[in-house]
Amino acid sequence: MKFLFILLSVFLTLSINGAPFVQGENRLICYYDGSSYIREGLAKLTVNELEPALQFCTHLVYGYATINPSTNKLVSNNEKLDLDVGTALYRTITGMKKKYPHLKVLLSVGGDRDEVDADGNKYLTLLESSNARIPFINSAHSMAKTYGFDGLDLGWQFPKNKPKKVHGSFGKLWKGFKKIFTGDFVVDEKAEEHKEEFTALVRELKNALRPDGYILGLTVLPNVNSSLFYDVPAIVNNLDYVNVMAYDFQTPQRNPEVADFPAPIYELNERNPELNVNYQVQYWLQNHCPASKINVGIATYGRAWKMTTDSGLTGLPPVTDADGPAGPGLQTNIEGLLSWPEVCAKLPNPANQHLKGADSPLRKVSDPTKRFGNYAYRSTDEKGENGIWVGYEDPDTAANKAAYVKTKGLGGVALVDLSYDDFRGACTGDKYPILRAIKFKFQ
Repeated sequence: MKFLFILLSVFLTLSINGAPFVQGENRLICYYDGSSYIREGLAKLTVNELEPALQFCTHLVYGYATINPSTNKLVSNNEKLDLDVGTALYRTITGMKKKYPHLKVLLSVGGDRDEVDADGNKYLTLLESSNARIPFINSAHSMAKTYGFDGLDLGWQFPKNKPKKVHGSFGKLWKGFKKIFTGDFVVDEKAEEHKEEFTALVRELKNALRPDGYILGLTVLPNVNSSLFYDVPAIVNNLDYVNVMAYDFQTPQRNPEVADFPAPIYELNERNPELNVNYQVQYWLQNHCPASKINVGIATYGRAWKMTTDSGLTGLPPVTDADGPAGPGLQTNIEGLLSWPEVCAKLPNPANQHLKGADSPLRKVSDPTKRFGNYAYRSTDEKGENGIWVGYEDPDTAANKAAYVKTKGLGGVALVDLSYDDFRGACTGDKYPILRAIKFKFQ
C-alpha cells in the first residue's frame, strides 16, 4: 500500500512539473542564446523569464562558446556575461538544475555565432592539426567541469552550401558545363580531409568526456552539406544525439531576389529536392544513424523579404523579383528576421485592423496540407512601397513538425531559440506557445 502511495505521489508530481527525460521519451532540446540577457527593451530575456520554459525542455543548450585561434582553446564569447568575473550566467543557468533536476544543460560550441573568414576558418584550421585538437579538448572538458555543464553541443562551423537555383533542362546543362570551368560548386577543396579530421575530433572528445558521463551532441547547422563533412557511420556511436537544423533553406540574405518557404517538411514542386526537412532526415537515416538519435531543428522565427511591384499580388511562393531583407522588427532589430511575437503582431488582429501603409496587417495563408508551412504577405501599394513576404513558424507548424518526428520514430526536436518564441505571452497570453505546442504533441 505504501509503495502504491509513493507511485501515485511521483505521478502527480510529474503531471504538475513536467515529466523528466527518460530513455524512449522524445527529447525537447531548447537553445538559449545568452546574449538575449543583455538585449535591450522587449527583446531582453531575463533568467526569471527563461524559467517557465525549463519545465518543458529535456535539454537546455547555452550559446555560444567560441575558439581562440591563438591558443585553440574553447573560450567564452562574452566573459563579462558568462564568467565569474562578470554576471556569471554560466553558473546561474547550470544552477537551474537544482530546481529542475530532469534538465541537462549543455554548452554550444560555435553554433553559427562566430564571424568566420572563409580564407581562415579557425574551425577548419583546428581540425587540421592533432596538436591543435588537444588544447581544445582539454579546455572544453575543463569548462564543462568548472561551470557544471552536462556536456557539449558541437555546432561546428563548416563552410555553407552556395544557394542554388532550379533550372530547366537547358539551364541545367549550361550550368553543369559552366561549373567545369568556374568550380563554383566547391565550398571546401579539402572537404574529405576535414571529414576525416572531424571524425577524429569527435572520437577524441568523446573519450575525454566519457569518464565523467558527459553528453556529446552534434548540431548540423543550416545549409551545411552533411555528405561533405560528416562520416555518419564513423561518428554516430560517439554522439548522444544529432540535431538536424533543417530550416533557413531560403533566407533573404542567401536568396535576396526570391522569397520562398524557409523550412518545408517535404519537397515542393520545381524546387531543389534537398531543401526540406524530410530529405535531410532521410540522409542521416540512410547513413546508419539511429532514428532515436535524430532531432529535427525548428526555428521560432520567420524570414522576411521586401516585395516589389514586379513581385505580383498573390504572394504565392516562390515570389520572384524580391528586394532582399525586409526591415527589422521592433524587438529583435535584425533585417529579414522576425521573431514569432513580431510576426504575430503583423497578422490581422484588433489592434491593426484599421491601420494603413507599413502598419497595415499582413494577409495570412495557412497550409492545410501540413507539408510546407505558413506564410503572410502584403503586396506593394500604388507607390510600389510597403510590400513584405514572410515565411514563418508558429505553434501550429511547429506541432506539425513534432507530429512528423513522432511518426518517423525520431528522437525529438531542437528548438532555436527560446528568445524568439513569445516568452512574454504578448500574442495570445500563453508564454512560450511554440515550445508548448511541441511538448503537447509529444505527450
